[in-house]
Amino acid sequence: MASLAPDALKVLDTTREVHVATPSKRLPIWSVVVDGDAYIRSFHGERGAWYQRALRDGRVEVEGIEARVEPERDPGLNERISDAFRAKYGERSPRPTEAMVTPEVAATTLRLVSP
Repeated sequence: MASLAPDALKVLDTTREVHVATPSKRLPIWSVVVDGDAYIRSFHGERGAWYQRALRDGRVEVEGIEARVEPERDPGLNERISDAFRAKYGERSPRPTEAMVTPEVAATTLRLVSP
């Protein structure tokens, strides 16, 4: 699957808190870029409404960027994604960052790909 465009990756990589669009509002989430691909996770694990909708629809809009979603199941890559969350957010937000790298939350990792 094709990665997002370089300008979209830059937005998701450099913006501290991006927003995922839902039918009724925009919710703040975190994003990271690893090996040229963007990833997002649900802080609320599989209970997250936006996450459930993204899986059902197979797509999501993050910070105005339309993307298809693919669940990321590779344990090694998911650990590197967790490391990226720690590097990007850990110093300024240590407690929320540790929540984002728990097994329950890591299981919701979605790769964003071109629509």
